[in-house]
Amino acid sequence: MSLINLIIILIVVGVILWLINNYIPMDRKIKSILNIVVVIVVVLWLLSVFGVIGSLSGFRVGG
Repeated sequence: MSLINLIIILIVVGVILWLINNYIPMDRKIKSILNIVVVIVVVLWLLSVFGVIGSLSGFRVGG
């Protein structure tokens, strides 16, 4: 994945999160939980892209 694609994806995710935070009426607690979840997912994805952690396809949720 090229650096330009990476930057474009991060900008798109940021704009979508900004639009959700500004234009969708939700409780402040729900918005903060959504922000935390998105940041954690993006950080895990970035670590996977740069090879710091293994492929995320190996992770399974549940049993």
